[in-house]
Amino acid sequence: MPPVPSAAGDPALETLLLPFAEGRLGWPEAADGVPPVLFLRARPGAALARHGRQGVLCEQTFRPLFDALQRDGYRVTEGGESRHRLVLLLPPRQRDEARALYARALDRAADDGVIVASLANDEGAKSGQADLARIAGPVQVLSKHHCRVFWARAGQDGDAALAAQWRGLDAPRAVAGGRFLSRPGVFAWDRVDAASALLAAHLPPSLAGHGADLGAGYGYLAAELLQRCPAVTALDLYEAERRALDLARGNLAAHAARVTLGWHWHDVATGLPRRYDFIVTNPPFHGHGRAPLPELGRRFIEVAAQALRPGGALWLVANRQLPYEQALGAGFGEVRMVAQQAGFKVVEARKARK
Repeated sequence: MPPVPSAAGDPALETLLLPFAEGRLGWPEAADGVPPVLFLRARPGAALARHGRQGVLCEQTFRPLFDALQRDGYRVTEGGESRHRLVLLLPPRQRDEARALYARALDRAADDGVIVASLANDEGAKSGQADLARIAGPVQVLSKHHCRVFWARAGQDGDAALAAQWRGLDAPRAVAGGRFLSRPGVFAWDRVDAASALLAAHLPPSLAGHGADLGAGYGYLAAELLQRCPAVTALDLYEAERRALDLARGNLAAHAARVTLGWHWHDVATGLPRRYDFIVTNPPFHGHGRAPLPELGRRFIEVAAQALRPGGALWLVANRQLPYEQALGAGFGEVRMVAQQAGFKVVEARKARK
């Protein structure tokens, strides 16, 4: 399973709770009915747990964090419309997605409620502060841990028309010449990812049977696979980000009459529930944050090896420098380099036949 940030390793979360630790803001008491606190893009951590779990409703669409919050005892949802006295948020780096989230936070705050956001300085904290101020009015600010926390009260003199405009900034839109729908914040959201395109170009038409796409994103690789490989009878798409999986469902709708499609909002690192004839993947190599996490890609390879039937094939693309060779050698009987181009490598790895 990909690592979930600890309190010590998540300075943005620590900083988010700083105004409460310093007495600048009061934590609303839990009561019957709607929880007083809503946490958008929530992550677990000791700083949050100190305030208790009963009065906090968390929203999270990334499956590893959704699961981690549930294990930590929080009530977690993928979305909603309820309003709350306190709205916490950890905005994403993508600007349109973040602006839509600020507008959503304002909508979800009760009358005279407080919106509190935190960002790392090198991930747009200053811009985020300015954005919240534009739609919510005057903000207050604290800095610590190379992060900035800023907050505003609902009902101030913000720009309501701008907030209404920002609500739609992360809406699905056409990309790749109109062939797919995507949205800000999804991996390679506004283009065809070059690595995925390279893998698609080298997939053999002979792939057949029941396959899986691990880390399917908005569905580009799966769509290419189904166009190129007519003997595929079923394909399961596994994706940790719910926003991406919902897009993939629409983007592959044209193939549903010919092929059985399975949709799995799932953390691949926890393993797969069944065996496959083949697997394709452009595995992620970052966890939470910007730091490279090659162990996540290696875990995808291990899981694929466990899930393939004897003789089954893994088709993988990765950055050329990523150290996946040991994992491939440990899990597969035959490994061959299919292509190296533009900094990427395409690999076929085949399970030994028993």
